[in-house]
Amino acid sequence: MEEAFEEGAFLGLPRSDGPVDIAVVPLAYELTTSYGMGACDGPQACLDASAQVELYDEHLGTDLPAGRSIVTEPVWEGTAATLRGQLDELAGHALKFFKGDLFPLFLGGEHGILPPIMHAARHHPAVKGDLSHLTVVQLDAHADLRTSLDGEVFSHACAASRSLDIGVGRLFQAGVRAYSQEEHERINADDRITTYFAKDTQHPHTGGEAWNRWLDELKSLSGPVHFTLDIDGLDGALVPATGTPVPGGLSYWQAVETIETLFANPQVTVISADVNEIVPQDGTPLTQFTAACLATKIVASHLRARENARWEPTASSGHLEFDRSYFSKLEATANSAF
Repeated sequence: MEEAFEEGAFLGLPRSDGPVDIAVVPLAYELTTSYGMGACDGPQACLDASAQVELYDEHLGTDLPAGRSIVTEPVWEGTAATLRGQLDELAGHALKFFKGDLFPLFLGGEHGILPPIMHAARHHPAVKGDLSHLTVVQLDAHADLRTSLDGEVFSHACAASRSLDIGVGRLFQAGVRAYSQEEHERINADDRITTYFAKDTQHPHTGGEAWNRWLDELKSLSGPVHFTLDIDGLDGALVPATGTPVPGGLSYWQAVETIETLFANPQVTVISADVNEIVPQDGTPLTQFTAACLATKIVASHLRARENARWEPTASSGHLEFDRSYFSKLEATANSAF
């Protein structure tokens, strides 16, 4: 039986009655982009493109939503007058999706969405208020480990660095090929960071060995994980309209293999994911369609994890205070604090 279609919803899937299994959360956040603009329009472009993505997933062996409820939330836009105020608003919005009862997929927007999402993620039952329990797996062209860019410590170029600074326990990166000396030094000095550079995984002769080591890293992880996919981690030929396209990146199938391997790990609970730096492409929907295909693969891989009892809804064991002005409090101190 063919599914009903809802314009503007992820995969065109209409909201259904009853409990939500997956929430697709569009975040039109773009305050610190440093090159190409338009990421604020990316979430809606991705949703629109997803209407043309096939619902069948070969690993599930059925069409999405596979008997589950996938709900598309309204596009979030910040209203605060300051960048840090909008980060607080974004964190407060994300918080409602970390109760453990559903799986959130956030669509960005610039990569600056990551730190506020991580602030909210500390309240997931699997994290138990302590972000050191959480691992971030990142596909990205950029390390995003700068101290600041253009004087802003919450620039999209600092997203991974700030996430570690607010308490994330481990960071695993692949696809990285554009980074500063400062970032290279931090990668070498900080034992919380494991980076697989594209020059190694994409090498024409020895890349296969390096890529298999990356997959082995994913298979060795345990505990709660957040997966963040900056689509410029893919080769620029696949996503030319992203804010900072870089040649020499991952293939589409490497991104798919990363997603499938991570979600298939029986020791891991992927509590959330985001796909970011989506920019609508003029003349062809290639960029946003590629993002929509990978977002669909994330959803399908989560559903397969549910099917195989690798993910189950969990309830919070107690009340944790949430600081709704966490980033605003750093207004005067952030440049010295980080």
